[in-house]
Amino acid sequence: MTSTSTSTTTPAELLRSFARTRASLDGDEVTYWWTGNVYSWAPDEPYQLLFGLEGLNVARLVQDPEAGPHAYRLLTREAAFYLDPASGEILETWQDLPVVHIWNDPANQKWRPFPIPTTDLGGQVCFSLEIPLAYPSPLPVAEYPVHSAGDTYKALELFQFFADRADLDGSAPSVPATMSWTRMSPWLPWMARGQRPGGLTFHCRGRKLGSYTEVPERTRAYIAGHHPEFAHAPERWSEPNETSWTYFRKLDPPKQTPSQPAEE
Repeated sequence: MTSTSTSTTTPAELLRSFARTRASLDGDEVTYWWTGNVYSWAPDEPYQLLFGLEGLNVARLVQDPEAGPHAYRLLTREAAFYLDPASGEILETWQDLPVVHIWNDPANQKWRPFPIPTTDLGGQVCFSLEIPLAYPSPLPVAEYPVHSAGDTYKALELFQFFADRADLDGSAPSVPATMSWTRMSPWLPWMARGQRPGGLTFHCRGRKLGSYTEVPERTRAYIAGHHPEFAHAPERWSEPNETSWTYFRKLDPPKQTPSQPAEE
């Protein structure tokens, strides 16, 4: 059964309620934190738990007056770290390969009113975002035969955000919320599995924090020691967005041949 509360009846009102759940209408920074696991799948092989995962996203919502009175821009940075599934420690290597953690700066979004799928859960409302992706891979096989699963990046991103109906019926610019995230993706580039059939499933859950200081201390210390800017959302819009695949390309640019000009 899918329905909405009395305060979320039009696409613009739905987006406003979702914006209060995902971020804050007053422009304050909002931190989401999540944890979960990453599993492998491949033909004729058992599913395998490869990594734990812990991540966060720090966001700031701003109006987008160029797109109309009910449009927003979500300015975010997000980081996530692959963990040893037994000890929970942040991995630096895996099977003698260096681990490349998720450092997406930016991970911005443009929001326009649209009929966001919602589910009535009684005292809660669930906002669902199901995003199939298919676009030319930043890592073509010809340039990255060891690190690319294919010339087309294909993935499925599944988000759910849960907020109490009573909070949404109030007037606060931001409401408490929990979330879930599932992703089906190719092998990560740094896993060096080439075009081997199979891929990964990420399965995580988390919540909106009261502030960045509620992020676990170990994780805050790791961010402070590597990329301290990830403690805050971006100040202004920029594009394109970073992904694990574009970040890997920056770390390991394509090898040049004598007859091949360098990329500008």
